Amino acid sequence: MQSRWFRAMGAALLGLWLAAAPALALDLDGAKASGQVGEQLDGYVGLVKGGASGEVQDLVQQVNGGRRERYAEIARENGIGVEAVGARAGAKLVERATAGQWVKGSNGKWLQK
Repeated sequence: MQSRWFRAMGAALLGLWLAAAPALALDLDGAKASGQVGEQLDGYVGLVKGGASGEVQDLVQQVNGGRRERYAEIARENGIGVEAVGARAGAKLVERATAGQWVKGSNGKWLQK
């Protein structure tokens, strides 16, 4: 009796995991590769097109929050402004973007590399 219960629970958990897998699959690299998210010269990522899913918006907020914290830490350690740290990081991140990824140019428009 217990083994049947364990199999049923295992099947149910597998079903829940498979249903959640697409939601867990989105990461920054995937969002960049799909053209949903791009690097900006201020050191933060942005939404390339409007109408992004809540998952993509959450990802952008999470990534930018982590970057903001790190930039503030670097700024404190070096006695410079957070914006200066972000701008330096942004220039490098835009430069390192691979072919096909989107970056926001100095004109404020998204460009595909």
